[in-house]
Amino acid sequence: MTDLRSADPAPAGIDRGDGAAAPDIRLEDVTKRFPETVAVDRLSLSIERGAFYAMLGPSGCGKTTTLRMIGGFEDPTSGRVFLGGDDVTDLPPYRRDVNTVFQSYALFPHLTVERNVAFGLERRGVKKAEIRSRVGETLELVELHGLGRRKPSQLSGGQQQRVALARALVNRPRALLLDEPLGALDLRLRKQLQLELKRIQRDIGITFVHVTHDQEEAMTMADRIAVMNRGRIEQAGSASELYERPRTEFVANFLGVSNLIEARVRRTDAALAEIETHDGAPIRLPADRLSAAHARDGRVKVGVRPEKVALLPSGTAPRDGANVVRGVVSVVAFLGVSLQYVVTAHGGEELTVIVQNVDGAQPEGLGAGREVLLAWEPSHTFVVADEEEAHAG
Repeated sequence: MTDLRSADPAPAGIDRGDGAAAPDIRLEDVTKRFPETVAVDRLSLSIERGAFYAMLGPSGCGKTTTLRMIGGFEDPTSGRVFLGGDDVTDLPPYRRDVNTVFQSYALFPHLTVERNVAFGLERRGVKKAEIRSRVGETLELVELHGLGRRKPSQLSGGQQQRVALARALVNRPRALLLDEPLGALDLRLRKQLQLELKRIQRDIGITFVHVTHDQEEAMTMADRIAVMNRGRIEQAGSASELYERPRTEFVANFLGVSNLIEARVRRTDAALAEIETHDGAPIRLPADRLSAAHARDGRVKVGVRPEKVALLPSGTAPRDGANVVRGVVSVVAFLGVSLQYVVTAHGGEELTVIVQNVDGAQPEGLGAGREVLLAWEPSHTFVVADEEEAHAG
């Protein structure tokens, strides 16, 4: 396959990357103010060459505005934008070595697939033979070989999105910016294209920056994810790091489901910390997960993911050393591959437990109204700062 690479060889609000390579894209203390709001608030980030980087967050968190400032479609109120080490803050979009794929495909309905893909090359005066070669290679890359003479109206939504992707890639940009590109597709097709986008990015090796509000989409595709909230980066890292070790309540709840219980730190040693929930249950966890920022006054929120918890009938002995919370089953829901339990803990919290559907039947002693134990390993416990602590300072 022909190489389609470009010819050119954390406190909150900051992602300095992991230092594995020189940054391909860098934002330095960027702020964007609109008359009624601050959309992006002193945000700094570094995206290394060849990364698949996702900006994830709810509507209004600043992710699309950040992408538009990278692409040149919005000017920052303050701060600088760098591509490949060059300051491009004041350059218009057409002078930046990036291309953007939007949720709306913006294809020319009167042109064939081939002409849509070739449009940018034709405007740049590339020779016809090279245009033919590059368009053919790019259509093959996005698995549209043989459909070049069709019009957009003769294609499915997924095929139209591939045309938009091919049109952006054929120019061999330094980076590809993806603004919710799969949002208009149905669930089955969206999942299929998630894997295909990941394959394409791996094959061509250029930097992808992907904006989405879909946590599963970000986790499926991205090497590194920045979770954004209120115009800042709440936490950045790999999907597994963010899921297993969230630092704030917002990240814990936005990236999956978390069981969080108010508690107070009792003691710590070199290996383990011991925390007591507000109703007196002792919880242990590795000491290195408890930082001063989490416990400025000794109060914390301790968490565990639903699939990490074993649900046991009252009176059953849990494994030695396990953390245990007692409660009553309030809801049982059959989800096909799993059973979801909602348990009201003795301290008043509603906690969720996911149990894999192995036997095709609900286990005895775990029906609604039954007393149960929720047990999990200390190593599966995390501690988060609350919302106010996360944004303090």
